[in-house]
Amino acid sequence: MAILSAAMAASLGGAPGIAGAATHSADSDRAAVARAYIDALVSHDASAVRFAPDATRVEAGLQTGYSGPQLSRDLEHGVQYQVIQGIRDIQMTETGDVVTARYLLDSGVAGIRLMTVDITETFDIPDGTIHTIVATIAPV
Repeated sequence: MAILSAAMAASLGGAPGIAGAATHSADSDRAAVARAYIDALVSHDASAVRFAPDATRVEAGLQTGYSGPQLSRDLEHGVQYQVIQGIRDIQMTETGDVVTARYLLDSGVAGIRLMTVDITETFDIPDGTIHTIVATIAPV
């Protein structure tokens, strides 16, 4: 998530953030697992996120996650996530074990929005736990 943090710090804007991802009653079991991760990006509470022990995350071609425990710690304490103010416009699709989530992420500090980015994350969830996340990020 280092690339995301650098991109967020590069621009100034205005307006406070938006609340995190809300539980959606129409979510399948896999989509609910992905949504728990998205919610933890804003809440910094990874207790509901189900990672496989050897889960990995790749962002913009670079590996940023190496295990479930490390990904959980990063969600809760990583400085790269502390600037996330809100997530909105979530669209989720599912094909087999794969859930793809596309959403807008607002970032900033002290209630000031610095940047909004368009995120697409693909989650491999074969057994109720996240095994891999592949993220692409584009400025809005």
